[in-house]
Amino acid sequence: MANKRVDNLVKKLRRKVRAQATVFIIVAIFIVLVIVAYFIFRGLPIGGKVPKDFENVYLYYLSCIEEETQNAALVLGERGGYIEDPEFFPGSTYMPFSSQLNFLGIGVPYWYYVSGNGIQREQVPSLAKLESQLDNYLRDRIDGCSFEIFERQGYEINFGASEVETSIDDHLIKVDVEQEIIFSFSDKTWTAESHSVSAKSNLGKNYNLAKKIYLNNKETMFLEYYGLDVLRLYAPVDGTELGCSSKVWSVDNIREDLTSALESNVPAVKLKGDYYYLKRDNEYFVQDIGEDVDVNVNFMFVREWPLRLEVWPSEDGILRADPVGLQEGLGMLGFCYVPYHFVYDFAYPVLIQIYSDEEIFQFPVVVVIDKTMPREAVDAEGLPDVVPELCEHKNTELSVYTYDNHLDPIPASIGFKCFDTTCTIGETVLKEEDAILTAMFPQCVNGYIVASAEGYETKKYLVSSVEEDSALIVLNKKYDLELQVNKNGQEVKSDYAVVTFTKDGDVLTVSYPEQTSVELTVGQYEIKTYIYSNSSIYLEGSSTEKCVTVPKAGFLGFFGAEEEKCFTIDVPSQTVEFAVSGGGTSNYYIGESELESFEKIIINAEGFGIPSKVEDLQLNYNNIDISNLNIIFE
Repeated sequence: MANKRVDNLVKKLRRKVRAQATVFIIVAIFIVLVIVAYFIFRGLPIGGKVPKDFENVYLYYLSCIEEETQNAALVLGERGGYIEDPEFFPGSTYMPFSSQLNFLGIGVPYWYYVSGNGIQREQVPSLAKLESQLDNYLRDRIDGCSFEIFERQGYEINFGASEVETSIDDHLIKVDVEQEIIFSFSDKTWTAESHSVSAKSNLGKNYNLAKKIYLNNKETMFLEYYGLDVLRLYAPVDGTELGCSSKVWSVDNIREDLTSALESNVPAVKLKGDYYYLKRDNEYFVQDIGEDVDVNVNFMFVREWPLRLEVWPSEDGILRADPVGLQEGLGMLGFCYVPYHFVYDFAYPVLIQIYSDEEIFQFPVVVVIDKTMPREAVDAEGLPDVVPELCEHKNTELSVYTYDNHLDPIPASIGFKCFDTTCTIGETVLKEEDAILTAMFPQCVNGYIVASAEGYETKKYLVSSVEEDSALIVLNKKYDLELQVNKNGQEVKSDYAVVTFTKDGDVLTVSYPEQTSVELTVGQYEIKTYIYSNSSIYLEGSSTEKCVTVPKAGFLGFFGAEEEKCFTIDVPSQTVEFAVSGGGTSNYYIGESELESFEKIIINAEGFGIPSKVEDLQLNYNNIDISNLNIIFE
């Protein structure tokens, strides 16, 4: 409205006195320049290093992202890789399996099932699907992080819209958040826009193992063959019995026998590995999926789950086989026997659970035996892959070479990112002394070739793909190191520590001693450690009045008139139960030789003493930046 009134005023002045209008325009420009200069030079830090006054609140913001990421990973694991449900299809009397298995009240989408109308369906989510769901989940949840405890201390927190991109590795989930955050406290303000968090999670490892199990079963049908063996052992399929009387079986009794047999036999299935002790006579239950499994894998069947059993020939739920030998002309046999042959349709769910460090990834499949034969993995309807429009138009040929730090060729998966769209391109393959991929890429100015390989740090390579070119990408190997944090030379046990490893703008946060390992690569790191101890500092409540000078509203404000506005800041009393008692900061280059030669990194931090009053607490926080850490590799 103010702008509109100014515009109208300028128009009137222009009509009356054109020379005077020029003067007013010059005055307006001057005022705008003064306002811009005020915001530029008033000393507000924009991005960069976090000021000490805002370290706690920013670390909390990052920890909230980390916590929500781990929560989302748990949901994805419990629901077979799904936060957002795929389209629901109900079961039917003919085929009682809906698109989800009800497990303890949680609907877990099947990775394979047969729908109520008899159509085979696959619902195996891709890794990109998991990451996309994580992006959406975090985009909604980050804005819900509660800063109430800091707001009671007088902080003012404002957020912009958030954009999230996640990358799932075997043991970590990397989260990149683009969100403007503005923290204000007293007369200080700090703004940041780009944030990175690495949350510890085995989601990637568990998902990859789940995919291998599923694909192995799809190839070998080992679950179907175990089910077929159960069927032949616990139900009349075909055979002969001596006797001169008819044999009769109840379908209901067969169903009960098979249900009990599945309850006993399905959990006995194991994958080749070292997570169990097995007697020699139970090796029948071991399935080799091509690698030794080092985490717990359980196969589960529950009698309350739906089960399909159809038998031919049968009549009113009764199977009947008549004897041979009593018929006219067969008396010469001197005995009677009862042959039988029944054909079964038999289907039931199996829930496959992967446990790793108290994390679970589970997915159900329907085991299908069709006409007493394992089903064939054909004509299954899968989830459609939605290809972005950019990825459909690949017009420029690029050659990509991938190497490790020693310039040895490393096969890697290659993607291409342009703005918020990522396309899958292919993989570099070994050819003589190179790992190379020559392929067509979408055209994009300042796009990124993204190279990733298991056990290596994902690398982005800036390129303008508007003409033919080549890219040489060196991937840093990841090294899993045992982590130990000491305070004054003694290992932190009763206290806890937060350690951040910052490299090239990426931040890896470790909570010790809950986390006792860290994955690092070659590079220059800023390592910062906060050690917290139990405390009981009582902060007295206070009420202060703040006054600021602001431009007046309306026409006069446009010409520089000001007025004073005052407001009251109430800080309630509170008790600080955890306080910084030690820590420090060091810039340290971690070389390849250290990562290759040692298995453990020890961070020795200085102890500052447990603060007893507010002044001590502030002093301890200041000491974090001026105290050096002693970094030792063993």
